[in-house]
Amino acid sequence: MVSSDQRRRQLAREKFARQQARRESARRKAKRRNAIIATSLVVVLAASGGAVAAGAFTGDGGKEKTDAAAEPSPSPSVKDPCDKPAPGKVKEMSFEKEPKLTIDKSADYTMSLATTCGDIDIDLKAAAAPHTVNSFNFLVNKGYLDHTKCHRLTNQGIYVLQCGDPTGTGTGTPGYKIPDENLKDKSLKDNVYPAGTVAMANQYNPQDGKGRDSGGSQFFLVYRDSQLPPDYTPFGTVSKSGMKVLKKIADAGATQPDPTTGNTAPNATVVIDKATVRKS
Repeated sequence: MVSSDQRRRQLAREKFARQQARRESARRKAKRRNAIIATSLVVVLAASGGAVAAGAFTGDGGKEKTDAAAEPSPSPSVKDPCDKPAPGKVKEMSFEKEPKLTIDKSADYTMSLATTCGDIDIDLKAAAAPHTVNSFNFLVNKGYLDHTKCHRLTNQGIYVLQCGDPTGTGTGTPGYKIPDENLKDKSLKDNVYPAGTVAMANQYNPQDGKGRDSGGSQFFLVYRDSQLPPDYTPFGTVSKSGMKVLKKIADAGATQPDPTTGNTAPNATVVIDKATVRKS
């Protein structure tokens, strides 16, 4: 016959076993989630070089334009908090190779995005990410980002707004690639990109280790701390006023995932009317 004391100990052991099983299950789910998130940042180029399998994020991969009928539709109950885009069209341009390094790495640079939702100023890290900052200095001065739409907003697991693709499809590229930089930035702790970070999308696949040094023009702005491995060049920090603009965009939410690409576009109409880079 089992005593009451023995029964209590048995129940305690069973409770502990259940708790351990739940913890292990949660760890496995978190591991799978992080793997999915990391993979979603990858652009997998088809053998032909023309097709792209896009996830929640994409880097630079192709030039085809999106059919408006295939774009995710915003929720009818969500009011667009942003203004109409300024008159003008996206410039179609491509370059054969990365521009010559001309920036002053010891100077301070700021990239300003005048968007339909408000101005977003970004302090650039020229010393830590000179190739990336130099590339944006070059592209912005060519008008590459003017009238382009920020095409992705993610609000599960990772919290970012993605911009920098003139095609608005997640496949746009300036025609050249730039190296990964600043992956050991002191701001990246415990595999977290903190709110306010501006970083590059790329084609790196953490599962096979391929796709390094594949950045182009697409970048993402983190509006809430996001769990990500340090594989994406952090090259700037959003100003306080810019964070308020990002919050307004994020609060409007995102569309349902596109059935073809999985892309979730912002409900807000986020268009960069004009981009500028200035040296302090």
